[in-house]
Amino acid sequence: MANSKKFILPESEIPTQWYNIMAEMESKPQPMINPETREPLKAEDLYPLFSEELSRQEVNHTDVWIDIPEEVRDKYKIYRPTPLVRATELEKALDTPAHIYFKNESVSPVGSHKLNSALPQAYYNKKEGITNITTETGAGQWGTALSFAARAFGLELAVYMVKISYEQKPYRRSLMQTWGAQVIASPSMSTKAGRKILTDNPTYQGSLGTAISEAIELAMQTPNCKYTLGSVLNHVSLHQSIIGLEAEKQMEMAGEYPDVVIGCFGGGSNFSGITFPFLRHSMKGERNTRFIAAEPASCPKLTRGKFKYDFGDETGYTPLIPMFTLGHKFSPANIHAGGLRYHGAGSIVSQLLKDGFIEAESFKQLDTFEAGVLFARTEGIVPAPESNHAIAAAIKEALKAKEEGKKKVILFNLSGHGLVDMSAYDQYMAGDLTNHEVSDSDISKFLGE
Repeated sequence: MANSKKFILPESEIPTQWYNIMAEMESKPQPMINPETREPLKAEDLYPLFSEELSRQEVNHTDVWIDIPEEVRDKYKIYRPTPLVRATELEKALDTPAHIYFKNESVSPVGSHKLNSALPQAYYNKKEGITNITTETGAGQWGTALSFAARAFGLELAVYMVKISYEQKPYRRSLMQTWGAQVIASPSMSTKAGRKILTDNPTYQGSLGTAISEAIELAMQTPNCKYTLGSVLNHVSLHQSIIGLEAEKQMEMAGEYPDVVIGCFGGGSNFSGITFPFLRHSMKGERNTRFIAAEPASCPKLTRGKFKYDFGDETGYTPLIPMFTLGHKFSPANIHAGGLRYHGAGSIVSQLLKDGFIEAESFKQLDTFEAGVLFARTEGIVPAPESNHAIAAAIKEALKAKEEGKKKVILFNLSGHGLVDMSAYDQYMAGDLTNHEVSDSDISKFLGE
């Protein structure tokens, strides 16, 4: 099958277990800290906020493999396994000796990889008798996925959507409402956190940190309600590992193994999903693969942030997380890659970056759209603005291979399509998009230095 364009697994090959990288990390991530007691958090400390099983998964440092419930696996069959595709037309356009592959997560009903964690999160909450859940969403991919998952398992859902994305991406809002979710532009007047932010800054266009604060506050005040999160946390990375586990089998079908694995980076969900199953071989010294997290230059927590304990939200409701961060008060530019506008990185990815197992690069908005348009014109898929960052990194690696005259196998995660992001492409084509880069002084200010 080495000359095939697509590599497709049968449904019977959907993984039956998720991969838990924490169990195999020699240097474990530091624990989350209770901000009041300053003690490390145990699973039961998270029960008031999260499903109990998700809380246990969050702190599980011992089990390498965790069974996927049959009810979740049945829902996965709606769209999984997703295809692995060789980007042959992109290779030709770049005139590169590199072989470029992408895992096409855009084929899910919600158009992105986010459903991989939304389904188990909804399932575990339903199994425990929860009736209502809340969440936040940036560009809307997570909110859309959880809306579908909540409907699939019979839960009521309220989504706080970052206001700039609420306005930029009305069709994501429509999708959430189609599946029955309540969608609120954040910051809003419906929570104490939102009212304070709007009082201090009435024109504030929102951030993921703000939306998280509002979703947590609503969950804590609503009977039989829990909060859910689509990135950053360990249990999300666990669920997303299904991407890389399938990709391993598909790369074997292609008769190749990646020299470089790339994912765009906001909080870490799709990056960890595509990389962690491959990373386990590098950690054991069995392979020498590079792993690149591609983040926006306007929100460069991995490339220019600081490793420290920080809140996951703007108001300070969450536990303290050991992360590379720009500061929980950081106000990102209103780029169209709304899913990457988060101030911090998950604790696992942060530890892996500290230990030198992964790399990070930042990309300017215009460069990412140039890459996305080239990909659309060669491979036919219009990518989400977030995915354009991974494509830009893949193109950079492919051109480097051309300069060096070396064959290189590149794998990236196409985390979602951009068919509900066409207003962003309209602006790009019209020359109305700009680059945003944060200054060193702003970073120092938000880090309190």
